[in-house]
Amino acid sequence: MKKAGNRIWEIDALRGFLILCVIIAHTLFYSTSLLHLFSLPKLVRFVIQYGGTLFVLLSGLSATLGSRSFRRGVLVFAGGMLLTLGSYGAMSQGWLDKSMIIRFGVLHLLGCCMMLYPLLKKIPNAALLPLGLLFVTLGFWFQLQPVMVSCKYLFPLGLRYPGFASGDYFPILPHLGWFCLGILLGRALYPEKKTLLPRVNTANPILRFICWCGRNSLYIFLLHLPLLGGLMMLLF
Repeated sequence: MKKAGNRIWEIDALRGFLILCVIIAHTLFYSTSLLHLFSLPKLVRFVIQYGGTLFVLLSGLSATLGSRSFRRGVLVFAGGMLLTLGSYGAMSQGWLDKSMIIRFGVLHLLGCCMMLYPLLKKIPNAALLPLGLLFVTLGFWFQLQPVMVSCKYLFPLGLRYPGFASGDYFPILPHLGWFCLGILLGRALYPEKKTLLPRVNTANPILRFICWCGRNSLYIFLLHLPLLGGLMMLLF
């Protein structure tokens, strides 16, 4: 997301806001008693409910602004596999139920989408739009009319087998469709790869912190789960 050495700050800020909302959501998940202590703003509640889709859209948009998408995708997918191994380890110690193992979470999905971007970027808008909508439609159809298959290796596509469960589940369908629509947004909003809000004071401490979170969202996501889980185990 750089042009002439300058990052597009609003993309970092949005990603940072999303990752902070994810931390809030996971905190509430670990301790539902906190729900009675305060009322979340409507915007935060909206992001908690739809943050996954927003992350995927933003990832597709960001792919149009950067380079080395395949290499970054490998790194993100490796982060997802690290969480998978960690969840298996936590289950073996009795800290997690088997249903909470992360089999194909948001990092697995984003990694796959980024690795596919070198192919997707060659598709013109007129074809990418219906393709993205098709992926979204198929994914929602799989969710509304669950398709159960005997093969245990198709769950990344959204085709689950009987008894399948995952603590964090972001199948390729419909989310690859949202990624494609994010690519279209990036092409439309940032054809010159420059910020749309150049007059905003990005030296504001709060904004700088949120942007920092956005630039380091992968590492924050990887670290906050074990840290938050361990803290909640000690407290509750």
